Amino acid sequence: MNLLVRILKWVLALFVGSTMLAVVAYRYIPVYVTPLMIIRAINPQGTEKQQQRERHWKHHWVPLDEISSWMPKAVVASEDGHFYSHHGFDFEAISKAVEEKRAGKRERGASTITQQTAKNVFLWPGHSWMRKGLEAYFTVLIEIFWSKDRIMEVYLNSIEMGAGIYGVSAAADHYFSTAPSRLTKRQCALIAVTLPSPLK
Repeated sequence: MNLLVRILKWVLALFVGSTMLAVVAYRYIPVYVTPLMIIRAINPQGTEKQQQRERHWKHHWVPLDEISSWMPKAVVASEDGHFYSHHGFDFEAISKAVEEKRAGKRERGASTITQQTAKNVFLWPGHSWMRKGLEAYFTVLIEIFWSKDRIMEVYLNSIEMGAGIYGVSAAADHYFSTAPSRLTKRQCALIAVTLPSPLK
């Protein structure tokens, strides 16, 4: 029994240490590949054309200062209105989502930009309790070790914006044949509204 406890302690220490190290590293290192990119490439979804694009994904990392200033504003308005004031979780949005579900209304997501970043960078798609628990864990670490600007930078570079299209640079090129720094207010809004269901 003592041996089992020691093994579990070592496993837990290894998990916490390695995950903290990964989060700290990504505070400085660009995120070039995410689990979702690999999953979509191995098991593409949608139409044949979409599947082809997912196998050969488009992704190009750009710093936040090379992205149109309208883009962060658009995703905050569309996805997470309290992004700059909460610490990873929007409990007001969660409460409203629970109330609407109980009332039988259409379900809506209450994930913050930080939670979506945690999922995109470190985890896989899904709704299991285990994945949600890990998402909450990584959300806390990200809020501790990253600034809000860094969270936004990673989010805008890793989020799925269409079949095989990841990040604002790929989206700007694919949809508007322009650089991310030259996106207009309207173009940023159009990209932002696709985020809840990018493959559709």
